[in-house]
Amino acid sequence: MESALLRSRHLFEGIDMSTATITTTDVRLRNAVVRQLDWDPEVDASAIGAAAQDGVVTLTGFIDSYAGKLAAERVVKRVRGVRAVANDIKVRLLVDRTDAHIARDALLALRVVPALADTVVVTVHNGWVTLTGTVEWLFQKQHAEAIVEHVRGVVGVFNHVTVRPRSGERDIQRRIVGALHHNADIDARGVHVELNDDLVTLTGTVETWTQREAAEHAAGNAPGVTRVDNRLVVEAAEPHELEPPDEIC
Repeated sequence: MESALLRSRHLFEGIDMSTATITTTDVRLRNAVVRQLDWDPEVDASAIGAAAQDGVVTLTGFIDSYAGKLAAERVVKRVRGVRAVANDIKVRLLVDRTDAHIARDALLALRVVPALADTVVVTVHNGWVTLTGTVEWLFQKQHAEAIVEHVRGVVGVFNHVTVRPRSGERDIQRRIVGALHHNADIDARGVHVELNDDLVTLTGTVETWTQREAAEHAAGNAPGVTRVDNRLVVEAAEPHELEPPDEIC
């Protein structure tokens, strides 16, 4: 199993891991990822494989839900040293469900948030859910996707919901910068914010993938924002030891 994982093809930026040199750092990062997946109760990692190359982790194998696939990706992004994730895990359902059942359950789930139930339209084909319609906030679009991804039988989500904010909002860029600096999960000193109409572009560096996603979330919660172009680069200041200590004092 180990050798098969290390020989698996890595498609990120055209790198073939079957011929690339696997360094000690790659092996240690891969081991840290595997330990994190095995430890986290949110993920059934029994059929998931992992490989690492230059900070890019590739996940392969199978899992029984789309929510579990995304959970595995979130777990990996929390590992220090991970700069990007290629999630090639396949969703293999234990019990097949019809598109009609999935669509019904997705609509019922969206009714928990009336603002979404009234404006978001659900279409299902072969287990893939497509969301359309309009909302006023970017976080509502993201919330709709987060809701339906937990519906049993979903294998993937296409989120085509359109954000149409109310007019009249001012000082959006200043409010975004303030939100970044007030967020305890973000070291905003290396983050630069540019606003062009309804598009926010984030550039600069952060130390972890968690900070990168937290910055995007904070920017997306600003009024009037419909899109966030997240160009932040993950650069750990000083990589920590990935191997666990032999004993805890």
